[in-house]
Amino acid sequence: MLDASITSYFINKIESLPSGLVYTVVALLVFGEAAIFLGFVLPGETSVIVGGVVASQGRVNIVALCILVVAAAILGDSVGYFVGHEWGERILRLRLFQRHRDDLNRAVEGLRQRGPVYVFLARFTAFLRAVMPGLAGMSEMQYRRFLIANASGALLWGVAYALLGYFAGSELTRIEHYSNWFAIGVLVVLVVVIGTIYFRRRQRDLRAKNETTD
Repeated sequence: MLDASITSYFINKIESLPSGLVYTVVALLVFGEAAIFLGFVLPGETSVIVGGVVASQGRVNIVALCILVVAAAILGDSVGYFVGHEWGERILRLRLFQRHRDDLNRAVEGLRQRGPVYVFLARFTAFLRAVMPGLAGMSEMQYRRFLIANASGALLWGVAYALLGYFAGSELTRIEHYSNWFAIGVLVVLVVVIGTIYFRRRQRDLRAKNETTD
């Protein structure tokens, strides 16, 4: 998360823009998060929350903002996927990524073990959101599988953070302070749901196997 002074500066700049430019700036920042690794500088959720706050003031339409954010997230991550597929190894040799080598190795391992589920969950962590599309492209994950998982995460993430800013209105400092906890809460719920589905399916398969054996 950004510190309060940078966040306030960013808020003031976006709030002073004409309505059309608010859409454009928010969409470009979300798009660039993974497409050009802008997420290392400015987490995309910050721009989405600010866009939601501007929508609460009646200056932009919240439905249009949600659609735009989700589309920009999917498109930007798709670009990141193909960048990783074509130039991933060379990009990882840049100094920017060398400082995060351990984190990247853990992300690659998580991607190898959990595939699309990990892509989906990565959408709710700032660092993984910026690098996961490129890593997925490097790993030769089938694009269709990546797209489905990524689009699902982008839909939930984009709508949730836009509405968070919209309903909280001017309480932006408080939102920024608690948005990490919001992401953690979403992750916990998702992990519980996915884990429950997995174990129920596993138990059903084991029962079917035992019945077949008997």
